[in-house]
Amino acid sequence: MVVFAGQGDARRSMDLLWHGGPGEAGEPEGARPGPRPGLSVAVIVDAAIAVADAEGMAALSMRAVGERLGRTAMALYTYVPGKSVLVDLMYDRALGELPGGYDASAGWRAALEAWAEDSWAFYLRHPWMLQVSQARPVLGPGEYRALEALLGVLAGTGLAAPRVRRAVAALSSVVRGAALTLAESRQAVRATGLSEERWWTGRAGVLQDLVPGFAERFPLVAWLQAEDTSTGAAGQGGDVGEVPFLERAAREAFEGGLVLVLDGIEAAVAARP
Repeated sequence: MVVFAGQGDARRSMDLLWHGGPGEAGEPEGARPGPRPGLSVAVIVDAAIAVADAEGMAALSMRAVGERLGRTAMALYTYVPGKSVLVDLMYDRALGELPGGYDASAGWRAALEAWAEDSWAFYLRHPWMLQVSQARPVLGPGEYRALEALLGVLAGTGLAAPRVRRAVAALSSVVRGAALTLAESRQAVRATGLSEERWWTGRAGVLQDLVPGFAERFPLVAWLQAEDTSTGAAGQGGDVGEVPFLERAAREAFEGGLVLVLDGIEAAVAARP
């Protein structure tokens, strides 16, 4: 499931992102006629994040959020015009959890490693964030604050703006990609009731029976699988709900991909005129 941001009315959405709405700081409840006391944009957004964290993006609706707050869906529309705008607000508010800057006194590489670890943990806390497409940014303060924190580290490398932009894209892809793989794998175990070990054992056994010459047809794939087995990277899952193989594989992809990107940045820094 992919959700695209920025589908609501541009002015209304951006105004809510940057200035809040009824019940927000600076405007006490009851300052305007209409909204029932006890609700605010922030309260609604926090409840929506809680729904998405607990049940996933597919379960998110104005009705589900209203039920969590003990209100009807219609009661929320005074504050938030619809689900599309709510997703924007959720996305941007959640990003506010991330640090607003990083200490680069130990070097830019250590600071980027800290950024990556924070981002990895953040996505695993809020896997629904990975379903919000990066094709159209939210353009809210939380999003810009998170980007500014990363740029603050990369600017210290002395790289030109075009290379910094590419570094941002590469770093984000490594972290989001590995986190997405793990999040989807966890979801697959819950949705199917089948552990990764049982799934791989069953499929691999059938493949071996049906394609006896697999290693000859795909020698490099067979080589890579043999290397994985010899280094202990082959699947060793557990019961349903326990996914040690996936945890390890996703973590290795995250750490290994990060090292490769950081090595590339380091090479680019060393090659500066």
